[in-house]
Amino acid sequence: MLQARKSGKELVVGIHSDEEILEHKGPTVMTLKERVSAVDACRWATKSVPSAPYVTALPWVSHYGCYYVVHGDDITSDSNGEDCYRFVKAAGRFQVVKRTPGISTTDLVGRMLLCTRGHFIKSLSRVLSGEDGSGSIAERKVVGAEMEQRIKDYATDESGLRPGCGVWSWNASRSANENDNADAAGSCDQMVVGVSPLPGQRIVYVDGGFDLFSSGHIEFLRQVTKAEESMAHRSGWYDQDAKEQRVARHGQDFKPAYVVAGIHDDEVINHWKGVNYPIMNIFERGLCVLQCRYIQSVVFSAPFAPTKAYLTALPYGTPHAVYHGPTSYMPLTYDPYIVPKELGIYHEIGNHDFQNVNAGEIVQRILKSREMYEARQRAKGEKAVGEVAVKRREKLEQEAAELEKQRAVNK
Repeated sequence: MLQARKSGKELVVGIHSDEEILEHKGPTVMTLKERVSAVDACRWATKSVPSAPYVTALPWVSHYGCYYVVHGDDITSDSNGEDCYRFVKAAGRFQVVKRTPGISTTDLVGRMLLCTRGHFIKSLSRVLSGEDGSGSIAERKVVGAEMEQRIKDYATDESGLRPGCGVWSWNASRSANENDNADAAGSCDQMVVGVSPLPGQRIVYVDGGFDLFSSGHIEFLRQVTKAEESMAHRSGWYDQDAKEQRVARHGQDFKPAYVVAGIHDDEVINHWKGVNYPIMNIFERGLCVLQCRYIQSVVFSAPFAPTKAYLTALPYGTPHAVYHGPTSYMPLTYDPYIVPKELGIYHEIGNHDFQNVNAGEIVQRILKSREMYEARQRAKGEKAVGEVAVKRREKLEQEAAELEKQRAVNK
């Protein structure tokens, strides 16, 4: 989508229905409504079109004012084995871009079913510098440089061409990041220069694992933006005089909130959730958060508990607000948001339509539809995982659930 956006001034994204995908490809993991939510949240998408036809026809493309159709360099066929883009290709209105390397739905499903942990990243900064990873030093440096470039690419604005999100990394000890250690010091180091907050904008902080970045995370972030906009309406931010003053002083109008998202390390998430969570490593999760239009800055390796030492060390100072969502699936032994509450800056987002859509829910969907997903994997040339692997996953999930219950009792 980023490469497609760079090709033009607007990007219209067609989203196939659940029924069409099932007929031509196999079962979906996310519903149409959930997938539309994901596209609408992508900063590079101008418009989403639900229930787009699986075989793209010229009249449909022209109806939305599009001249070119952009797709990855993989072959996409319908249920009859014919090219889904044969009509636009024949008309010379098809452009090919390279598929995003290193991750796919097939990879993620495999991690869920096989319970692997090989995707974990212990230190993102060391991987980016080439110090950690597989292969020779030269190979690690090449991989690290490519990953660093992808972070910069994903940190662009809605055009995909100009600076957008600022990217930072929190450096502290593992124990400080996993637990509530108010005295633990650390530093926030800049990775990518982005657009800084403008005068009058409220600095808002959110944090999480954002694993399998889905409609649950997206709706939470959208509700945070909505809450800040409601507050701004009450304070007169959207009055015509206030708008004219901002334009006169800064040459542009801008939103009332600047949202900073902290992303937890793989080891921190696994410490609390167990099994082989997170399913996506911190690099992959970071890219997902960076492309979200509700985020203006990202902090990699954020601590599980936003302590006073951490909050004051954030690049733009102690935030005006810290938001948390309805995540009740992970009972803790302590309140990680005690400091924001003491500072009077803590806010909660209530229940919403996608509140139960999280990594655990998505894994359960895969397990329940294992046979269909295995059939899809086999069609792609992937080895089926078998009953033993699935039973192992189910057992580990049960053990993790029991641990969560014990934590809830001991809290």
